[in-house]
Amino acid sequence: MIELRPQRFQVLPLIVKNLIIINAIFLLLDTALERYGINLSQYLGLHYWSSQFFGPWQLITHLFMHGNFGHLFFNMFALWMFGSIIENIWGPKRFLIFYFVCGLGAALCHLAVLGFEFGAIEKAFAMYQQNPSVDQFAQFIGQHVGNPSALGFTDLLREWEGDPANPILRNQASLFIEQYLHGGFDPNSRSVFAGIMDQATVGASGAVFGVLFAYGFLFPNTELYIYFLFPIKAKYFVALYAAIELFSGFNNSAGDNVAHFAHLGGMLFAFILLKYWQSNNRQPLY
Repeated sequence: MIELRPQRFQVLPLIVKNLIIINAIFLLLDTALERYGINLSQYLGLHYWSSQFFGPWQLITHLFMHGNFGHLFFNMFALWMFGSIIENIWGPKRFLIFYFVCGLGAALCHLAVLGFEFGAIEKAFAMYQQNPSVDQFAQFIGQHVGNPSALGFTDLLREWEGDPANPILRNQASLFIEQYLHGGFDPNSRSVFAGIMDQATVGASGAVFGVLFAYGFLFPNTELYIYFLFPIKAKYFVALYAAIELFSGFNNSAGDNVAHFAHLGGMLFAFILLKYWQSNNRQPLY
């Protein structure tokens, strides 16, 4: 059980304040370096483990990177809104441990889902390479390539359909798929370009969702107001949010670049850590 100790409530406690400051600094730094052709998210954002850009430090550093000001604002607002209360109760040490455990758990869950998705695509590519025909190329495009027209797949398919025995077109089709998955080297710009397996995931959302879960766990009957109008108990709000993320994760639509399973991973690891602390009857860490 949590033991409350008499203390002055801080509107912006130490860890929450510093997390907000650090995240804001990284966004400003990312924006400034972009003008010089340096993509900080490429180094610090979380990449799939077989990506050419993956680094183990990204399991933590991706928590401090955000795509834009709106992304940063909503994450930091939620962190302040729910995290400030929890940090005032737990103290800075326990809250910091909890935050990073949830963030790391979110990253691991996200990578696990990517492993499942990309593993299926790599298997399909391996099967295609065993029989690189026009029909197999068309099947791969239909099942695994988003927006094939914009990427040149549709034009290549039409050209190959007009000359199915052409070995040059067959080799070009294999190269298209290889570069679509893993990127390659552009001789004109003399730079490396990314494939779909090289996309970076950024944001503190996984850790913030863990904080949101902790708030619902600790204060289940506290009423929150959706759009400042509609009251809902915290436990139902968290359950509703989790259900939406689960639905969205399994029904990922085109253009949806949100890592829904990372959010759920943050909640899952929050639950595991909270139950562990509860079972060991640990006192707050100050």
